[in-house]
Amino acid sequence: MKRLLFSLLLLPLLGRAGPVDSPQVRYALGKLAQAPGAAALLPLPVEENTSLGPDGFALTRRDGLIVVTGGDARGAMYGVLDLAAQLRQGATPTTLDLRAERARLPFRAVKFNLPFAAYRTGPSLELHQDTCRDPKFWEAFLDMMAANRFNSLTLWSLHPFSYFVVPKSFPEAQSLSAADLARFRALWTRLFAMAKERGIDTYLINWNTFVSPDFARAHSLATYSIDLRHFGDGPKDQIVIDYTRECVQQVIDEYPDLTGLGITLGERMGGQTPEERRTWLDEAFFAGITAAKRPVKFIYRAPLSADTKSGGTTSEENDRLTRAQIERIARMPNIMAPVYVEFKYNWSHGHSSPHLFIVHGGKLSDAYWNPLPRSYQIVWTVRNEDIQVLRWGDPDFVRDFVANNGGPQVGGALVGSEVFIPAKDYMTNVGRHRTWDYFFQRNWLGWAVWGRLLHDPATPDRHFAALLGERFGAANGPDLQRAWSLASKAPLRFASFHQGRNDLSLYTEAFSAWGERGGAFRFFDIDTFISHPVLDTQYVNIADFVAAGSQAPAGKISPLQLADDLDRDLNEVTRLVASVRARGTVSPTSDAELTDLETWVAWGGYFAEKLRGGVALAEFRRAHDPAQQAAAVAHLEKALADWRRVAELGARYNWRQIVFHTGVPFSWNAFLPAVEHDIAVAKGTVAPAAPRPMGKDG
Repeated sequence: MKRLLFSLLLLPLLGRAGPVDSPQVRYALGKLAQAPGAAALLPLPVEENTSLGPDGFALTRRDGLIVVTGGDARGAMYGVLDLAAQLRQGATPTTLDLRAERARLPFRAVKFNLPFAAYRTGPSLELHQDTCRDPKFWEAFLDMMAANRFNSLTLWSLHPFSYFVVPKSFPEAQSLSAADLARFRALWTRLFAMAKERGIDTYLINWNTFVSPDFARAHSLATYSIDLRHFGDGPKDQIVIDYTRECVQQVIDEYPDLTGLGITLGERMGGQTPEERRTWLDEAFFAGITAAKRPVKFIYRAPLSADTKSGGTTSEENDRLTRAQIERIARMPNIMAPVYVEFKYNWSHGHSSPHLFIVHGGKLSDAYWNPLPRSYQIVWTVRNEDIQVLRWGDPDFVRDFVANNGGPQVGGALVGSEVFIPAKDYMTNVGRHRTWDYFFQRNWLGWAVWGRLLHDPATPDRHFAALLGERFGAANGPDLQRAWSLASKAPLRFASFHQGRNDLSLYTEAFSAWGERGGAFRFFDIDTFISHPVLDTQYVNIADFVAAGSQAPAGKISPLQLADDLDRDLNEVTRLVASVRARGTVSPTSDAELTDLETWVAWGGYFAEKLRGGVALAEFRRAHDPAQQAAAVAHLEKALADWRRVAELGARYNWRQIVFHTGVPFSWNAFLPAVEHDIAVAKGTVAPAAPRPMGKDG
């Protein structure tokens, strides 16, 4: 009966799709049909007006009817999905928010690292394999992307090709059974088709000279591909070029709904000069694309290495030479314009400052956009290696990011992580609070904030308040939105104050760095905290602040001002959470989200007190004033109380020990001895640790 009712409701909607009749609009109309009160919008004209621009839409009223107008089919889809969301939030035909949205950035992508030939290895990555083979997961993830205006899904793997094709000239490269490969083929074919139906472009991105394990064994080449060791020299052998070229061509030809490819020229290209890497790209990738039967889009990751090392370095000369290659390939007949040139925004820690300071390798020259490019666009990868256990959502940060980094040369951004896959939820403990199926649904607000504001940064806060109100009661929406915005600034401030570079150098939630493959977490002790350089130059680190007589230059934020800013915002979060709790409408699920807010309050309190304690300890060491030593001890003891609160709250709805890809579990409680050690250092009962120098790779 429900299916029949759904069909009866959907028929008139589909029948009146108007001038825009596309898979994307039909998909959206199906979602609208499931919203309460959708029948009241019938008939629903869906039209196209290119003046709204690609991905833009307008909701208007004409002759008593609600009209959806899209700048194109995707924009029309967004408009219909917006109507469905408003109905779910309690709107009626007379109270709908009728407005227009124009797409600010044309490329709004998710960075999704696959667990197959994953960039890193470890239990927290491998446990996603079954989930990522399930089409139901991908359907839910793509629904989230479409609802939040993401229009590109980038799938990353060291060597994905053996999960897609059997190279005709290299059958020895395929290690999957025929049955397993058939299952993967069916998965990718369905995934790409579902994405296309939702207006989502799909890209497959690999790391250069990796090959399949069986190819490596058969030819005794690139044997690092067997155990996925991703730093070091790579082969220059012609057979690896030929194999890669054939894989590229066949993937394009055998998966017609795949939109594009991408490449990264770091890691296993050590021992090669930048010119040799570009030549390899010409002979392997672009030769394969040229030989394919259809054009594709392309993502070119830059700059990575300006020398022969595996790690990251930059130079203006390499930037200009790379630009010349990109401009040349953009004119190739099988490359669709524009080429997207991708940089890591603030290296591996994009959730930091809304201003750009470094990319992978260091400072970036303006060679890529001076003069402005015509055939390619810059896209920023905003990595999230810092905020995973706790939920996050600060619209102000994304708006500032777009305003500061969305110049005429910029096409958009990719948002996602290298080491956390948003598939299986392995962090949430068992209980009635868990009402979601997948990890990405846990931090639903973060995805909504990024996707919708990359599309239209003018989207007001009340939009996110309505999303929160839909879940937790309309009366709570505004308070929760304000609380999330303020609480989410705390980790951004930390990653702006404490510079991170590569993945290992910083894990903000843990106040630590993490070790590779079985390495222990390294908590940032008080002496490291005092001396470590800042990322955002509007901040002053503790050592420089005290050396200058505890004075910050004009226009700079001192450590003590930063502590006061944290207290101000987090005190307001505490008040807002108390208001929500006082209304008596808290469910187990909303209590889990409120507990995350309270955890951020305690975490930010620890940060603030450690700032004050670090300043007092540095002052004591400079002037030998016992009062400053006493103040340092007092502040660090308050910090200890805050950290104990973090450990308590963090384990309320999560496992006390959380699986981590390095093999060493993550636990806030495990850091308590390190937090206590800071107090002993301030008291002088143990020797301070030698500050750890900041190397090129963090």
